[in-house]
Amino acid sequence: MDAEDHNLRAYAVNVFRNPKQSWPGYGIYLGRGQVLTAAHVLAGSMAGPPSVLIAGEELPARIVRQGDFETVDLTLVSIDERRLPARLGLRLLTLCQTPPKIGQDVVVAIPEAVVHSTIKSPALLAPDTRRRFPTVIADVATTGNSGSGVFDAQSQCLMGIMSRKIQTPDPAAKGPVRELRDVAKYFVPAADIAAFVARP
Repeated sequence: MDAEDHNLRAYAVNVFRNPKQSWPGYGIYLGRGQVLTAAHVLAGSMAGPPSVLIAGEELPARIVRQGDFETVDLTLVSIDERRLPARLGLRLLTLCQTPPKIGQDVVVAIPEAVVHSTIKSPALLAPDTRRRFPTVIADVATTGNSGSGVFDAQSQCLMGIMSRKIQTPDPAAKGPVRELRDVAKYFVPAADIAAFVARP
């Protein structure tokens, strides 16, 4: 792993419901005590406030703004930035200003690893799917799941937050019930993130 990839891992966090879910929830530290994740990671009833595992410490979190899986799959939470080490407390993540380009190199970051991928053409998806989910990456099995960050590999700005897998019926499958195969992963793009975070 090179230094730039290691730098991106510093922004990747784990996000937990209360009580904790059985699967790892992911999020991205934006700076100023703000953490962004996918809305469905923290959806559903909770017995108490969520928490964020960052820099080896689990901190209580407060939901600032919650989206919806079917509309804007984002949730913004806040943590006490005074409890973060200086190397994190002073960080401020930049959102990408230009739309993703087909074939563009990206990096998907979670606390455990970073994985390189590319922007996939939405034209390869079914028409109704590409209208709803126009920003996708090619690698499905090897990249981080919901709430992980998609970064531009060159500038390291945040391109989006991973939302869901896109699946289609497997054309090789036989029988009345066709198995699904993974074809891409959709991420909520930076433009939608900027609008969501800026809401009053």
